[in-house]
Amino acid sequence: QVQLVESGGALVQIGGSLRLSCVASKSISDIYAMYWYRQARGKQNEWVATITSDGRTDHETSIKGRFTISRDNAKNTVYLQMNSLKTDDTAAYYCRAIEKVDGRLNTYWGQGTQVTVSS
Repeated sequence: QVQLVESGGALVQIGGSLRLSCVASKSISDIYAMYWYRQARGKQNEWVATITSDGRTDHETSIKGRFTISRDNAKNTVYLQMNSLKTDDTAAYYCRAIEKVDGRLNTYWGQGTQVTVSS
């Protein structure tokens, strides 16, 4: 089992920055991959970024250059640095982890943190 706790969401103005954190209940070095997703009101859940256990990253096209996923293994924490925020970035942001156990993939989600970008 992996528990994930997100934090860092807030109300911010257009052009502002936020850093979201996702703290895992176990070493993230043992977790196959970690992700950030977001869900705006009335819309489907949307993948934002991925970081794997070997440090590879990938970001959704519309946020490339503005958002950056990173991790701190010593703190069991994955971050999402968000710059140049737009109103379209308003959403609940969720952390997801995929763990490989005995050949099976187990997925875990956090409870989410709200980001609101105002004009």
